[in-house]
Amino acid sequence: MPFMTANSPAADTRELVLTRLIDVPRHNLFRCWTEPELIVQWFTPPPWKTIHAEMDVRPGGASCITMQGPDGTEVPNLGVYLEVLPDERLVFTDAYTGDWQPSAKPFFTCVLTFEVEGGQTRYTARARHWSAEDCASHDQMGFHIGWGIATDQLAALAASL
Repeated sequence: MPFMTANSPAADTRELVLTRLIDVPRHNLFRCWTEPELIVQWFTPPPWKTIHAEMDVRPGGASCITMQGPDGTEVPNLGVYLEVLPDERLVFTDAYTGDWQPSAKPFFTCVLTFEVEGGQTRYTARARHWSAEDCASHDQMGFHIGWGIATDQLAALAASL
């Protein structure tokens, strides 16, 4: 099977992308993604909220970000960091939990990039799914709306740092 690039049709059916030009230093955006006390302030669009975050931000480090629904249901999101390039790139996946234990049902890998562009930051979030079905499901859940609202909240918090 040939290697698939990001532009190949097969890859496109498994990837959702959000990109924004944000008028804050990329360091601030990176901090908001990597510091537990910051991520709980912006990560989840209302009426959901983020109630807890544990983050060992290093390649192989585990994370657990717990969201809470309006009915009080708690949803822990476990994952592992695959790549950490401060202020440039952050890659994590739910395919593993701590100590490289495979998760019960991997859903996606997230690739975040923070690029300087004209004195601002080009923020790009790529959600790469294991299957086209998972990608379609994430899209139907409201990926663009939900991640868009969260990105607005991220930008506002990053601007206040």
